[in-house]
Amino acid sequence: MKTRVHILLFAFSALLIMTVAGCSEYNKVLKSTDIEYKYTKAIEYFEDESYYKALPILEELIGLTRGTQRAEDVYYYYAKSHYGVEDFYLANYYLKTFTKTFSNSPRSEECLFLAAECSYRLSPSYSLDQTDTRNAIDEYQLFLDKYPYSNLKDSANHQIDRLNFKLERKAFENASQFAKTLKYKAAVSALKDFQREYPASQFREEAMYLTVKCQYLLAEGSIEEKKLERMRAVGENYRTFAAAFPESKYLADAESYFRRSERQVEKLSSISIAQPEK
Repeated sequence: MKTRVHILLFAFSALLIMTVAGCSEYNKVLKSTDIEYKYTKAIEYFEDESYYKALPILEELIGLTRGTQRAEDVYYYYAKSHYGVEDFYLANYYLKTFTKTFSNSPRSEECLFLAAECSYRLSPSYSLDQTDTRNAIDEYQLFLDKYPYSNLKDSANHQIDRLNFKLERKAFENASQFAKTLKYKAAVSALKDFQREYPASQFREEAMYLTVKCQYLLAEGSIEEKKLERMRAVGENYRTFAAAFPESKYLADAESYFRRSERQVEKLSSISIAQPEK
């Protein structure tokens, strides 16, 4: 659906250019039947960054040069012109198509990298759906697998790190949202999943603290049959947190939950012992 919309927008832009151009040189280029002349002018427009002018000419030349030695050049500049106008959906499509159609071209490496860059540019804020973010990571990884010694590998790895951080932040925000909405059981589970998935995360300290807090609040609101076990879990989580972050700014607060849980464990244990066996 998005691709069709972009095609329509592109067609409208091309029509607008043709209308405004009138009887100018550009209109003459569009009407010309000289393939080499049209190609030369298209490259001039491309190099001048007049991508909207280059695109209609290059689109026509794709059909006119198919099967010739000029076909690769035309398709390359056509794909990069879409990148130049920042139509990243279409640019991604045409850049990837170039790498498949002209797989032995020395330009395939650049085009595969730029295709991943398109997905990177389409990746939204961490708070939104991250489908494009994952697509970008996959495309950079495909590039690295295919060109492991590329001069662009450091750039690809840097972009992957930035994209992974976005996924990491979204995962943490999703987990902590359960705590904000007082869904403590779900919060504990999600926070622990987050810690397992991102053991080196910069959010790990806060995630571990929230686990202690949510575990205590979960235990506090539990039925009597589950309260003792859940209060004991507060201590386990606290000790793990304190060992990992002995200087944490959250330590005093976490210790407060731990001390309260200890008193509850002592009280509940004494009641359990005092109850006669059935």
